Amino acid sequence: MTAHYVGRFAPSPSGDLHFGSLIAALGSFLQARAHCGDWLVRIEDIDPPREVAGAASRILYTLERYGLHWDKDILYQSQRSDAYRQVLDDLYQQNHCYYCHCTRARIQQLSGVYDGHCRDLHLPAQQAALRLRLTHPVLSFHDELRGDIATPQDFAKEDFIIHRKDGLFAYNLAVVVDDHFQGVTEIVRGADLILPTVRQIALYRQLGWREPRYLHLPLALNGTGDKLSKQNHAPALPEGNPVPTLAKALAFLGQPLPVGWEYASTDELLAWAIDSWSLSTIPLTAPPTATPLNP
Repeated sequence: MTAHYVGRFAPSPSGDLHFGSLIAALGSFLQARAHCGDWLVRIEDIDPPREVAGAASRILYTLERYGLHWDKDILYQSQRSDAYRQVLDDLYQQNHCYYCHCTRARIQQLSGVYDGHCRDLHLPAQQAALRLRLTHPVLSFHDELRGDIATPQDFAKEDFIIHRKDGLFAYNLAVVVDDHFQGVTEIVRGADLILPTVRQIALYRQLGWREPRYLHLPLALNGTGDKLSKQNHAPALPEGNPVPTLAKALAFLGQPLPVGWEYASTDELLAWAIDSWSLSTIPLTAPPTATPLNP
C-alpha cells in the first residue's frame, strides 16, 4: 500500500519571499496536490541572528496571497527544542556523536573538510560542537528529477555538526527530526540543497528512520548568474495581482499555460497547473529565458 503523500515548504524567516523561493514553494505545492497529498508549511526559525523581524508573518501572508494554501498547523522550529534535545541525547548515549573543539580556522586549513581529529578524544561539552560519528557515508542518492547523484567522497564521509558551538541546533538535525515528525514522504526544494541532502539521508539512516524521496528543482538566477537569494538581495515578490508572477514561475518550471491565462484567477491558474503538472518537462537548470528575472 502506497503511503499518503506529504510534502512541505520550509522557509527561514531571514527575509521576504522572492521569485527563487516561489519556485520552491510552487513546485512542492504542485507535486503534493498532483498526488492528492498534504502540503505543509514549516517556519525554520532556529537561527535568531539571521532572522528578520516580521518576516515569518509576511511569508505566510504572501503564500496565501499567491493561492498556496497549506494543510494542518504551521510548525515553528523555535518551539521544537525539546524534540531536538531528545534526539541529541539518544545519539550521544549510543556513542553516535562526540564533542569537537576544533576551530573553523583549523578546518579551513584542511581544505574545509573535517578530519575526525576529536573523534576519540572524549572531550567535554564546554565550548564544543557536537558531531555525528558517521558510520554509513552516503556516496550517492536517487533524485526524482535528476536520477542518481554521486557526491564528493570527502564531503560524504565527514563527521558533520549536529549541534553548534554557539548552542544552536544545526540545520541538518532540525530538518530531519521535523520531516520525520511530520511524516514527510517527499522533499521538493532547490538544487542548492543537494549536498545537505547527503548528510540528511545519513542522519536518517543513523537514527533508523525511513528517509523520504528527494526532488531538487532548478535554481532561479539573477542577471549575473548567481542564484536568487536573500543574501544576494533578491527583490520581494511583487504586490498586486499574483497571476503574472505565477505564470512566470510555471514557465520557469517548464509547465504549460492555458490559453487566456492572463484572465484567470489565482485559483483557476493553480487548478490548471495541478491538473497538467509534469516532472518530465522541468529543466535541470534555469531556462536561459529566465535570466535575468524581474518578476
